[in-house]
Amino acid sequence: MSRPQPFAGAATLPGLEFGYAPADTRARQLADPHVLAVFGFGAHAPVLDDPRWLRVPLQPLGAQAAPIEVWRSAAPVRSGRDGDVAWSTDGNLLFGALEIDELDDGLEAAARRAYARLGAFLAGGDMPHLLRIWNYMDAITLGEEDAERYRRFCVGRVAGMEAFDAARLPAATAIGRHDGVRRLQVYWLAAREPGRPVENPRQVSAYRYPRQYGPQAPSFARAMLPPAGASMPLLLSGTAAIVGHASQHSGSVQAQVDETLANLASLVDTARRQSPELPAVLGAGSPLKVYVRDPSDAEAVAARLDASLDPSVPRLLLHAQVCRRELLVEIDGVHGAASA
Repeated sequence: MSRPQPFAGAATLPGLEFGYAPADTRARQLADPHVLAVFGFGAHAPVLDDPRWLRVPLQPLGAQAAPIEVWRSAAPVRSGRDGDVAWSTDGNLLFGALEIDELDDGLEAAARRAYARLGAFLAGGDMPHLLRIWNYMDAITLGEEDAERYRRFCVGRVAGMEAFDAARLPAATAIGRHDGVRRLQVYWLAAREPGRPVENPRQVSAYRYPRQYGPQAPSFARAMLPPAGASMPLLLSGTAAIVGHASQHSGSVQAQVDETLANLASLVDTARRQSPELPAVLGAGSPLKVYVRDPSDAEAVAARLDASLDPSVPRLLLHAQVCRRELLVEIDGVHGAASA
């Protein structure tokens, strides 16, 4: 059992590259001392002992072999496990992951335990500032009204936080799996210095959603700029076809893709007011994860992305449930990254 400790050799300012790589390069990636984390997707991704490796049980869509996702640091990395938390760090940035079984008390209690554990882990170190977090759970929209699982997750997440401060909320994704395994998977990126949250002027901030979306509004920023001076991309939260706080284009996956891309473009435009060096449009440095509710829509989603995005934009389509039943697609990713 170990915890991250300060060590010599960390870059003066944090630097992190994000990208996709062929799955058969997994061993080589994990042998690289600068690799902070590697992710495999789907049922065929192995379970490995390396704390920097995480199997994400969302099934890739499409004919091509699923790539792995790689986070590469500007400085050498150390890694270890602290009980149920796997971690790695370059001295400025911290990757962490944990999985919490729901047991008999359900998703709300699992979320409360997960976020209390996450908060305690961060509080014990010198990289306490969450930049980005991912939450994957089974059957996210099961249940009616306030008993819906996503709404219970939102309640449990905030209950597990030591304090709720909208100005410090990380960028985030919450997505449902289809595997029937009642286990909450949470992983994150934290830093020594705080990032700079970005909100979308086309959307109501999620933490200000009205009561109709549940007893506890979702608690995340729409995007996150890295700490000042860091060589890192804009971190984009899970983004869907929502304008204001209302879902758009029910029943049309193509129109939802278009609206989602409009929201991403708005986030990039807003972020560039603080960081004008960011590219104006998505490109090779904008790897995206595209969550598709119905596998039969994958071809239409891919075609719409092909028509709307530069061919250089890397993207991975995954079979997943979005947090509102009427939403058919969600996209997250980074923008302005060097290739990992």
